[in-house]
Amino acid sequence: MTATPPAFRIEELRRRSRRPALAPAPPGTVSLAMGEPDFPTPPTIVGAAVAALREGHTHYADQKGLAELRAALASRLPALPRRTWSADDVVVTHGATAALASVVLATIGPGDRVVVPEPAYSLYADLVVLAGGTVDFVPLAPDLHWDLDALAAALPGAAMVIFSNPSNPTGIVHRKEELEALGKLLDGSDTLVVSDEAYHRLVQPGHEPTSALEIESLHDRTVYVQTFSKTYAMTGWRVGYLTGPREVVDAAAQAHRTWNGSLNTAVQHAALAALDLPDSVVDAMADRYRRRRELVVARLSGVPGLHLVPPEGAFYGFLRYDTGLASEAVVRELAARQVLVRAGAEYGPSGEGHVRISFAACEDDLWTGLERIVGYFGDARS
Repeated sequence: MTATPPAFRIEELRRRSRRPALAPAPPGTVSLAMGEPDFPTPPTIVGAAVAALREGHTHYADQKGLAELRAALASRLPALPRRTWSADDVVVTHGATAALASVVLATIGPGDRVVVPEPAYSLYADLVVLAGGTVDFVPLAPDLHWDLDALAAALPGAAMVIFSNPSNPTGIVHRKEELEALGKLLDGSDTLVVSDEAYHRLVQPGHEPTSALEIESLHDRTVYVQTFSKTYAMTGWRVGYLTGPREVVDAAAQAHRTWNGSLNTAVQHAALAALDLPDSVVDAMADRYRRRRELVVARLSGVPGLHLVPPEGAFYGFLRYDTGLASEAVVRELAARQVLVRAGAEYGPSGEGHVRISFAACEDDLWTGLERIVGYFGDARS
């Protein structure tokens, strides 16, 4: 088989990204498009970075990350019966993006098949395409949880399965029972599991998250990807990390070193400070997201032609509509009405007919955006 030329692979990636170009937004436009906390980074974290700079932490760090940061992260990983975590099991990366890129580029090659339950964060498929692999999209069940029968049909022979939990874009929290079922489906295989758990602290009451590392049938094959971005409002700081089977961690570390190099040293000291913050700091932000989620559910419930599975975690709503318009066209038309959202098609084939809204925006913008969305779809049906 002839390998796909790189130029064509890049073009395919561009099509998968499906981010339509928009005209300049009219004055007064509000954005419900960005998956970025609107809160400032906590002052303690900022102060730690400033102190680190003044103390001279301005040189290269260890390529895998500061030893003290990796040790602190290892100490917070789930306890396993046959595994004791150490600093050597952790690689600090340029955000979760680089963690995901490192593990995919280190382990996936031409001809490898990767299963992606979708709708899913578009980066997963993009990275697989860059690595030369093929993406096997598996649609979710109507409640946006996994369709286990569809997964059972797709998983045999797959090199990897990638998912987020809690999920971007659906806001679903995959239950312990789902993860255990996945473990049974993979029994006897060499399939690697990549679990992106960036939103693990942002869940709704009654939907406690379970890490894939906590599932006995999964932990020996799972690469756990995490970031400081969402939990601590540190998106621009670009601090992520990964752990998993040692041979995969070492390969990902080599890929990260090759493509990215070591992470900013002072920022890693700031990350250490973030780990020492009291839970109340994160809980206060999570409580605000919960209130915003209730606003979204209340405003969109019962609106003719709109359907929302109530988000269980993260800060997204994946809104289905029945006007028949392509989601990219809907995004453009909503932008003309001064509200920005993301096209469902960006997240996979079954994302068509949806838009993703983010309630990481402030309450005033969120309410204004929801009113404009409801008005738009009301006009579209009339």
